[in-house]
Amino acid sequence: MKQLKIVISGGGTGGHIFPAIAIADAIRRKVPSCNILFIGAKGRMEMQKVPQAGYEIKGLWISGFQRSFSIRNLVFPLKLISSLLDSWFILRQFKPDAVIGVGGYASGPALRAAIWHKIPTIIQEQNSFPGITNRLLGKKVDRVCVAYERMSEWFPPQKTVLTGNPLRRSAIGIEGKRTEAIDFFGLNPQKPVVLLIGGSQGARSLNQAIETNLKDLVSADVQLIWQTGESFFHRAVNQVEKQRFQHLIKPLVFIQRMDLAYACADLIVSRAGAMAISEIAAVGKPAVFVPLPTAAENHQMKNALRLVEAGAADMVDNHRVTESLVPEVIRMLNDAEKLAQMRERIVDFALTDADEKIAEVVLNLIGYEH
Repeated sequence: MKQLKIVISGGGTGGHIFPAIAIADAIRRKVPSCNILFIGAKGRMEMQKVPQAGYEIKGLWISGFQRSFSIRNLVFPLKLISSLLDSWFILRQFKPDAVIGVGGYASGPALRAAIWHKIPTIIQEQNSFPGITNRLLGKKVDRVCVAYERMSEWFPPQKTVLTGNPLRRSAIGIEGKRTEAIDFFGLNPQKPVVLLIGGSQGARSLNQAIETNLKDLVSADVQLIWQTGESFFHRAVNQVEKQRFQHLIKPLVFIQRMDLAYACADLIVSRAGAMAISEIAAVGKPAVFVPLPTAAENHQMKNALRLVEAGAADMVDNHRVTESLVPEVIRMLNDAEKLAQMRERIVDFALTDADEKIAEVVLNLIGYEH
């Protein structure tokens, strides 16, 4: 039998890269001999993270189009043409059986080139409100794997499959790990724990809100695992050490053991990216979402509203985050009934086997028997 070949395109942030790797791993579990090639954007996270996961990747000269005036937009058409041509030649040489686009700068050119080559194509749409590239390509690709119901406004129903978002299995396996987690982070098991995650790069407005209100958190006897990102880390450490809050506030550049962070958290503060929401739903934790206001098509706000309207989470507007976030966190921690309600309702949004479902969609589409 001919060796199965799959291309997975996209990246830019952990929210695109980790699902892509999860899909690749699921396909490999079903077809261990499968040859998987990634296509990403040069200079972005995927060029490091994908090889670390054991997969080959080729980079395109591509970046996003700035919605506000920017001199960088002048070279965007050149980058787009270059990335389309490079994608066309990569696919011609590799001859994949299917191309999967997971979002991010490289996803569009690779999918467009695959359509030109008449290669079976799949979009994995993570958000409740698709970006413009996926909306345009949704009618041309063969399948669209979505994380939310009621997506027929953007994608043909006959092509659409509800799968959920592929999650890092290492991150959501939290059962029975609370004691280990408390020890790992040096916390007090008798005091509430808040986990703040601003995405793989950190979130400046969240960091500043915490920095401004550190004393209020400490006065409320709240412990904080604070993922700052690299650019804010030293500033956060200086503030914590200067005020001698090390016993309660734990700044970290990046959290390698997300399973332990989730396991000990009583409340999570996060941006409202699709993957963050999917992981938080999978671990069944109450959350306060602060949508990123500059996200394309304001999709983070739309993601968060679905949970807020179901009583499964709370939300604070980014423009009010400095004065409102910490008081809201403290108020929620003192409302055991509301926390219990959120824990119960957020799991309704959890679909934890999405990687397996998407792998099946891919293999079924190309008629591969395994």
